[in-house]
Amino acid sequence: MIRMDTVNQYYGQSHTLWDLSMEVPAGTCTALIGRNGVGKTTLLKCLMGLLPVRSGRMLFEDSDLLKLPAERRASMGIGYVPQGRMVFPLMTVQENLQTGLGALPAAKRRIPDLVWELFPVLHDMLTRRGGDLSGGQQQQLAIARALVLEPRFLILDEPTEGIQPNIVQQIGDVIVRLNKELGLTVLLVEQKLPFVRRVADRFCIVTKGTVVADGAMGELNDTLVAEHLSV
Repeated sequence: MIRMDTVNQYYGQSHTLWDLSMEVPAGTCTALIGRNGVGKTTLLKCLMGLLPVRSGRMLFEDSDLLKLPAERRASMGIGYVPQGRMVFPLMTVQENLQTGLGALPAAKRRIPDLVWELFPVLHDMLTRRGGDLSGGQQQQLAIARALVLEPRFLILDEPTEGIQPNIVQQIGDVIVRLNKELGLTVLLVEQKLPFVRRVADRFCIVTKGTVVADGAMGELNDTLVAEHLSV
């Protein structure tokens, strides 16, 4: 579904992504893992058109993402949950969810029932401001906002960061259901290896801006963890 070939990205004179190549096959949940500062979030922002790419290719199915403006990503079926959640603090839960509907045709601008099924707590908080929610509730709202588009490809950047354990469990359940039962393709950046092993079926390890190992989750062995992930 997603294919990246020899992608290079720079912050000024700093070379951040180095000939990075990877694939996210349709129907999989792929975990993009690596130590802090190796380029994982940068790669996701490049996919979403939020950062420029110096060279290489990024293909979503048959579409060349690098030829398209950032605002086209959502309407193509790509949902994005950024690191830090980025909910609108002064807007209500309902208003936050409605911001995701603008990329859809007018006839489809409704919040899907699946959102309330996955996150019933949000239905009870429609009139509360986003900034008044707990960190876990804000993360659920951020995921729900991406899901109102009914995407075919969902990108999640650190969805368990700063979240209480019971909400982490719920978010894991949601990801597994979206991927395994509903067939949604998922690309996940995550630091917690137990969570990654539970929800993902593939991994890609990034070191110094390039992919150094990938494969089925069962191939993520102690040697790879010690070499590329241990602090």
